[in-house]
Amino acid sequence: MSFLSRIAAFFGPKALTAPVDSSLVRRGDAVFEAFTGAPNAVLSEHSALTVSAVYGCVNLIAGAISTLPVHIYRRDQNGDLERDQNNPLWWVLNEEFAPRWPAAAGWSFSAGSKLLHGDSFVEIRRSPNGAIRALVPIHQNRVEVIATRDGERLVYEVRPDSTIRTPDEAASQTRVIDQDDMLHIPGVGYNGIRGMSPLRYALRMTGGVALNAQQFSAKFLENAARPEMALKTDASLTDDQFARLKEWISDHTGPQNAGRPMILEGGLDVKTLTMPMEEMQLLETRRFQVEEIARIYGVPPFMIGHTEKTTSWGAGVGAMGTGFVRFTLRDHLNAFENEINRKFFRTTRFVAKFDTSELENADLKTLIETFRIALGRAGEQPIMSVEEVRHKLNLSRKVNGNLQPSPAPPPAETEEDPTP
Repeated sequence: MSFLSRIAAFFGPKALTAPVDSSLVRRGDAVFEAFTGAPNAVLSEHSALTVSAVYGCVNLIAGAISTLPVHIYRRDQNGDLERDQNNPLWWVLNEEFAPRWPAAAGWSFSAGSKLLHGDSFVEIRRSPNGAIRALVPIHQNRVEVIATRDGERLVYEVRPDSTIRTPDEAASQTRVIDQDDMLHIPGVGYNGIRGMSPLRYALRMTGGVALNAQQFSAKFLENAARPEMALKTDASLTDDQFARLKEWISDHTGPQNAGRPMILEGGLDVKTLTMPMEEMQLLETRRFQVEEIARIYGVPPFMIGHTEKTTSWGAGVGAMGTGFVRFTLRDHLNAFENEINRKFFRTTRFVAKFDTSELENADLKTLIETFRIALGRAGEQPIMSVEEVRHKLNLSRKVNGNLQPSPAPPPAETEEDPTP
């Protein structure tokens, strides 16, 4: 085994015991950077989420996706979609991925993995007859994506789940899963194997600066907002004096010692080393990083609490919700829908779709007015029935005699022309 192979084996998956081909080590991957020392360390999942803007964007998008119902539709011969109310997959997609995974948590985890790592993996577990019985999200660090020899298909090498404290023999083994049994939702830059990780690319500089600014602010306040300083003297200090000076420094750092008077002796003088906070423009830097991170995720800053600038999405919750679905969520939802439809059904007869109507609904007054028009107001041709409107409002479809559409008013009577 070559030297690079040993390095790759050390930093690579521990479950793989076969020699690693050093020719597969490329500039920019984890092994190369661990060996050469990358100039800018890649953010980890946990360090990135300590930045409030990253957490806000990921929580907003993943949380919104986890709240959306997923409906199964049947396509008829004319191409029209009819809701399949009794499809057994509805329970899996909306209530319980698996006994260990509620559906909301599964969607949130999967969306968060795509937003942070560029790929989301969900294992499809089937019954002996091939029917889908469960979905199990898998952390991307456990998955190795491998193309088959002919390059036509993918297989997934999945390492054991480290969250299982005492796994049985089957759970402690590395498994190989065919692509038909794995939902793989890649992000931007998908190359046929994996998508580009935002932690490694888009957030590498922006997130790193935000994290450093956040840590600097915490350290600055931890030191009671006291700037760094140097102690200057023309005399030479003995070892005992150095020891006493270290004790003095510890007695004047930290918020608990704020305002404590200094006692200087032996000609010591205090010199400030750092620039004033106004010159460093720390607050402006942190504000700019919020906008940068929001831009990376396609989230308007005001939706994660950055209200310094007004929105150009119009006024009202309806306009903001429609813009959020159209420009931010739709890309992620389409990726999930496409992968579900091609792995679940493999036919045009069925299709799964996220229902975004609740996010796009306007205020109640506008919503009711819209339904009145849809029911056929003032003699207009109706495009919805009362039952359909009540279903949209999550009301019982049962309609009594008083809820029928109002009849069109009679035409206005015109006066006869008085001229003969």
